Amino acid sequence: MSDSLYFHRLALLTGEQTVQLLNSSRVFIFGLGGVGSWCAEGLVRSGVGSVVLVDFDTICPTNVNRQLQATSQAIGKKKADELACRLSLIYPACHIESRSECFSKKNAHFFDIRSDDYVIDAIDSLDNKLDLIEYAYDKGARLFSSMGAARKLDPTKLRTADIWDTQGCPLARMVRQGLRRRGWNGHFTAVYSTEQALPVKTNTTEEAPINGSAVHVTATAGMILAGLVVQDAHSRSGADLRLG
Repeated sequence: MSDSLYFHRLALLTGEQTVQLLNSSRVFIFGLGGVGSWCAEGLVRSGVGSVVLVDFDTICPTNVNRQLQATSQAIGKKKADELACRLSLIYPACHIESRSECFSKKNAHFFDIRSDDYVIDAIDSLDNKLDLIEYAYDKGARLFSSMGAARKLDPTKLRTADIWDTQGCPLARMVRQGLRRRGWNGHFTAVYSTEQALPVKTNTTEEAPINGSAVHVTATAGMILAGLVVQDAHSRSGADLRLG
């Protein structure tokens, strides 16, 4: 069976030029949790020809409610490796690189990010997130970044905007503040929610409560990120976007 049939329905919307551009594109996805894992799936199902999956963590039971590669049989396994296995079953011709490591300023030079690459930032740690934003921007890559998706229940409150125009998202505010402290004033598109964060319902015996999260919100944020890549490729292909 021809691989072209896999993406025929997308080509009917966007034209073959967009599909070909996606197939020749490489996307780095940093953070493969409740947002990044679904973004990776959306990208591979859209015919992206090369993806680099980056996450240092292993799968634990609390990941099962929202992370694509988290199953009862995958507990203790590396998130990046498990997701790579799934994606290779979807589109075997896609070049998939799995990297079980954490991005930081110290190891940034080991990531061969180029100006024609896409970078998806789905990192939770603020310092690492700021490091990636600066590095990807400096390399001229097309950067799309996820803000806070935890403690939210309404996916219809998700929005996209330039990072400096985001409102109502605590993580986006911390990102803006962190970038200002670093003297950084560039621009990139962020996915964020205007929904007021819900309180965390904790057991009083827990020493360090964690944020609650719901798959219908995190997965929607991930698919929006994937959509930003597809729409950008479509715009670059010179075709007219025809929806309906």
